Amino acid sequence: MNDRDIMENLLLTTKGVCDLFMHGAIESSTANVHQAFCSALGDSLSMQDSIYKEMSGHGWYSAEQAQQQRIDQVKQKFSAPQA
Repeated sequence: MNDRDIMENLLLTTKGVCDLFMHGAIESSTANVHQAFCSALGDSLSMQDSIYKEMSGHGWYSAEQAQQQRIDQVKQKFSAPQA
């Protein structure tokens, strides 16, 4: 397993943890539990961002630039009045 594979696994795992913490915050029944999940989510999102930046810096994770025409189509689709 090379460094890129390890980083990809870390990123996927961290994204999964973020998802679990988000659902924990949504479903929490007390303010203390909600705050604990929100705090853990914030920390996990920060880790995810650091991993992404590291991968991006090595050229292992690149985001594709969206075409303006496609952006406009999606905006129009979701801003149209619903019947």
